[in-house]
Amino acid sequence: MTAEFTILGRGRAGRALAEAWGDRVALVESSAKPDGLVLLAVPDDAVPAHAVDFPGRCIHMSGSLHLPKVPCAHPLTSFDGHARDWTGTPLALTGPVPEALRTAFTSLGFLPFELAPEAKPLYHAAAVLACGHAATLWLGAEALLRARGVALPGRGLLPLAEATLRNLAELGAAGRTGPFARGDGATIARDAQALPDPWRQIFMDLGRALD
Repeated sequence: MTAEFTILGRGRAGRALAEAWGDRVALVESSAKPDGLVLLAVPDDAVPAHAVDFPGRCIHMSGSLHLPKVPCAHPLTSFDGHARDWTGTPLALTGPVPEALRTAFTSLGFLPFELAPEAKPLYHAAAVLACGHAATLWLGAEALLRARGVALPGRGLLPLAEATLRNLAELGAAGRTGPFARGDGATIARDAQALPDPWRQIFMDLGRALD
């Protein structure tokens, strides 16, 4: 079977999508120069240089970067190198993404929507807050506990993370819990005092961010 297009880049996104699409695509190293339609699954800072190699026949995957003559398809997910169930996952499209690629993404459950170029930095910043920064908070919380000799049994903080996301999915803003949501000033002060800098400031700033 002849590949419909090529994924350039063997990072986590490239490998995951290639596994999901199977024989429909070819997965090659970022140094390759394939023919036909090319999906650039490379770091943001490498996109402009690679786009020059495939004028008029490449699409990049950067959620933040906009190149006027290069369309973009950005899946709003966190890839781990393997195919997953992406049903209902937003897919931000900027510019004239070829129908073959749009169809390939929708076949995996992604839901496309049009994203204006000027909105991309804010869109990506929001994604970083919800993903990268959220992961930093969870890992930081675990590190703080370990530093004080607190060893959580079982799955540690993960059940709390899962319950939080489930509540938000089901209840929206009403699913937010904790002392800031309750306005419990005494608990907030006591908790903040237990934290070292810069975590104390992060704790207070995030707690008040939605006020």
